Amino acid sequence: MTYTIAVSNEKGGVAKTTTTFSLGASLAELGKHVLLIDLDPQANLSLANSIEPGNVTQNSSLILLEGLPLRDAINKTNTENMSIVPCGARMSDAEHFLPVRINYQFILREALHQAGLDDYDYVIFDCPPSMGAVTMNALTASDLLIIPTQAEYFSAYALRDMMVMIRRVRKETNPDLAYRILITLLDQRNRTHRVIREQLQQTFGSGLFSSVVEIDTRLRESPIVGVPISQYRPKSRGAQQYRVLAEELMEYVRQQKDSQSAQ
Repeated sequence: MTYTIAVSNEKGGVAKTTTTFSLGASLAELGKHVLLIDLDPQANLSLANSIEPGNVTQNSSLILLEGLPLRDAINKTNTENMSIVPCGARMSDAEHFLPVRINYQFILREALHQAGLDDYDYVIFDCPPSMGAVTMNALTASDLLIIPTQAEYFSAYALRDMMVMIRRVRKETNPDLAYRILITLLDQRNRTHRVIREQLQQTFGSGLFSSVVEIDTRLRESPIVGVPISQYRPKSRGAQQYRVLAEELMEYVRQQKDSQSAQ
């Protein structure tokens, strides 16, 4: 059974795309079949996978705007077991045109259902840094929301809006949406980072991943060369921490499925 994940935060610069790219590759490295879906108009996830958005005629924006079958937009990547639906130039239009449609929030969920993605273990959405119509589609279609956040004041403060969005989605379109917060770009030497990390742990408890991702310049370099950190620098701190995150995620998903089977 395919497990769907949205990676989202309305605040930019929190390693959202890096997390989608690196986590997806780590899951693939562990033998899971992964489909990434780029929903961010900046298309950084597509670029990281060596796909130029202007050169793809079948993409995620056409799935949302024109009903393109999702499977028609799937591309291979340089990573074994990992595929991608790239973003297109019209994704910015989706924020304007989707809300005028009836039940627009369910377009992506229906596209996934029609595609029959049972050959993938995980589908991961890279969402835009906003809480608009595209993100609403992703959260409606997801089992889990991963919220990358820095251990800094403004990033932590933005979690308030994310919690409001989660409550709205649970009330209106997806009552079973779960969430986990991932601390990224952590500097263990920075006292403020350590203090805010402790505050997040006290506030969110089990809603926080045990895994963290520390600052690692190699994580910024890997998209430039078009391969994830697990291939670019497999022994680096960033690669190791995303592997740990992948293992924690897999254990969480296993527990969730076991719990559902027992009910």
